[in-house]
Amino acid sequence: MNIRQLSVLENPPMELLLTADPSRQIVEEYLKRGYGYVAEMKNQGIGVYVLLPTRPQTIEIVNLAVDELYRGKEIGRKLLQHAGSVAQTLRYRTLDIGTGNSSIGQLALYQKYGFRIVGVDRNFFLRHDEENIIENGIRCTDMIRLSQDI
Repeated sequence: MNIRQLSVLENPPMELLLTADPSRQIVEEYLKRGYGYVAEMKNQGIGVYVLLPTRPQTIEIVNLAVDELYRGKEIGRKLLQHAGSVAQTLRYRTLDIGTGNSSIGQLALYQKYGFRIVGVDRNFFLRHDEENIIENGIRCTDMIRLSQDI
């Protein structure tokens, strides 16, 4: 597997990005302002993440997605590690990430790799998503914010 930065001239893997954030408009906006990376295997995109500077010395993973066929194969872990390395190279000191209250697997993964819960943005998904999101039998309403020092 190879992880590389997306070129400004190439089309991003929008279908994959939209599995992590259903708003095409929001995804296009943060792609313009952030750093996109794609994980490839045999020239096929199997994972993606986007880093977005948010505050001085802080950068956030605003989108992280793994193709359904490759989930459970350590791709998410590798993307998180790569994002941390890129953030350090860019001289950021804090790496943030957020996920839905219903995203049990993602919450476990992020905490397993050093992220700590720092806040809850109540009703985030009710304010920002037009559709009801149900994961693991739980309605996704709140954004769980996590952070780690790098």
